[in-house]
Amino acid sequence: MLGTLAATCPATLFAQTGEELEVDEVVDVELVLAVDVSLSMSFDELEIQRHGYAAALENDRVIQAILDGVHGKIAVTYVEWAGNATQRVVVPWTRIASSDEARAFASRLTAIPPSRARRTSISGALRFSATLFDDNGYRGLKRVIDVSGDGPNNQGPPVHLTRDDVVAKGITVNGLPLMTNDGLTTAFDVEDLDIYYSACVIGGQGAFMVPVNEWSHFPDAVRRKLVLELAGPIPAPAPEAQERRPVHLAAAHVEGYDCLIGERMWRNRSLLWDDN
Repeated sequence: MLGTLAATCPATLFAQTGEELEVDEVVDVELVLAVDVSLSMSFDELEIQRHGYAAALENDRVIQAILDGVHGKIAVTYVEWAGNATQRVVVPWTRIASSDEARAFASRLTAIPPSRARRTSISGALRFSATLFDDNGYRGLKRVIDVSGDGPNNQGPPVHLTRDDVVAKGITVNGLPLMTNDGLTTAFDVEDLDIYYSACVIGGQGAFMVPVNEWSHFPDAVRRKLVLELAGPIPAPAPEAQERRPVHLAAAHVEGYDCLIGERMWRNRSLLWDDN
């Protein structure tokens, strides 16, 4: 009887006394979209990100990937982040189980203008995002943080240690390193941001990343990434697909890579001014 009630009324169960008991709604994926809005991003780039995610969520292939899931629905929230104490939930947890619900989420996302903030704390974004799964009203078959950014961690706890803590909770961290050359550049950029993400940021079961080398590729990269996240295990990409838009699986260890490179660069460049 309890299983029947859960299937027909996933948000509420009734105890034998008639008292209503709130339970989590079961979905295929609980997905946090954690997006970089640090000062290295121009306002045009912020708009490209916002509209790229909105367009991807409305894409027919993404909708079909959602509907093809075991439960045919996901829960999504959109977060913007910069420094260690700078995170903002732009769109709270929302169920998407149809194209109409996807369009409604996209409309809420593009209705609020983006804003930038100082510093880059991927670790702060991961730590904040991980807390959003607590008591969010949903229970997913998997929990994913999808983090995008254009530079290494330079504030807050070491990102690789934070990543390990998050993964230990059963959360997968996927990445979208932005390696574009047509926006703002800073003294804190790293040329091998994709390797940095592989070594220091992504992790967990089936973790992967999709580097973005040109802003014109961003909407397609987000769409492809969402389809892979929602469709299950990531197959090894064919050589021609790797050249077009590479998908990199998480590496257990990248020999000799310095996951504190961002912090070291910030400290070396900041010797001449007082950093708060």
